[in-house]
Amino acid sequence: MSRVVTFGEIMLRLVPNGYERFFQSSQMSATFGGAEANVAVSLANFGVDVSFVTKVPDNPIGRGAIQNLRGFGVDTKEIVFGGDRLGIYFLEKGISQRASVCIYDRNHSAIQQSSPRDFDWDRIFDGAEWFHFTGITPALGDNLIQICREACHQAKKKGLTISCDLNYRRKLWDTKKAGQVMSDLCRDVDVCIVNEEDAKDVFGIKIKHSDIRGAKIDKEEYKEIARQLGERFDFDKVAVTLRTSYSASINHWAGILYDKEQFYTSRDYELRVIDRVGGGDSFGAGLIYSILNGKDGQDAIEFATAASALKHTIEGDFNRVSVQEVEKLADGNQSGRVER
Repeated sequence: MSRVVTFGEIMLRLVPNGYERFFQSSQMSATFGGAEANVAVSLANFGVDVSFVTKVPDNPIGRGAIQNLRGFGVDTKEIVFGGDRLGIYFLEKGISQRASVCIYDRNHSAIQQSSPRDFDWDRIFDGAEWFHFTGITPALGDNLIQICREACHQAKKKGLTISCDLNYRRKLWDTKKAGQVMSDLCRDVDVCIVNEEDAKDVFGIKIKHSDIRGAKIDKEEYKEIARQLGERFDFDKVAVTLRTSYSASINHWAGILYDKEQFYTSRDYELRVIDRVGGGDSFGAGLIYSILNGKDGQDAIEFATAASALKHTIEGDFNRVSVQEVEKLADGNQSGRVER
């Protein structure tokens, strides 16, 4: 069985009940999440042998995060203990015309204080076939840039496929540094996952006629994003997600995959959003699963987009769906009828 390694930060996620505003009541729900951890959980649910690598404090919060991952079948033996705290993010879920709000409290977290000495990538990648990270991780500090660079070089040396979701976060770094760092890291990347905002903010690739805030999408422009990225970095594959936001609650969702020769476009989904955080990560996991299992381009983009569509209906960062559920939706069964 193919083994996948993902690397990044897992955080404590604190969310008011339902769609309440921050401190509208005295209670918040506590779970865990983080881009690469979300991908690992999705892949484990799909039956993939997957390892998540990070650094967490040796206290009940850090150990709780590890136990949570283990409960989904994620291999955690390469997680390093150290540091004083687990990063936290607060999420106020949007609804209708009120947007979601995400506030980070992750400075001085365990992984942010990690060093290259913490991770033996030669050992970590032994027997692995795929390595996945996102642009969030190097945004955490210069030490993480160095760690990601070493991980990518070692993964490339050992013949792993490397995927990266650009995931630009303006609260973590500016566009100039993001462009410089990700241009360097992407030289080792085989599969790039991006949306139109990432392409513009990180690499300066702009679309002319689409208006994401005005809910106008031109798919031909998104194909051009994929083509330009593919040519600039010689990616084997580029996947672009297309989100048309009519409100926080109603989105249209689709994806495009480019493999240097051909474009593949998924069906469109009309989403009634319950929780959109982790939607892109579930797309990435669906794409990785599809490629590892030899799906052709059209089936791969259909599976990835369907997996993400289902995630939007599930509370929390993690996508709690099976291969069978995703394939059923990807095959066109969108009725939502009760299964008896």
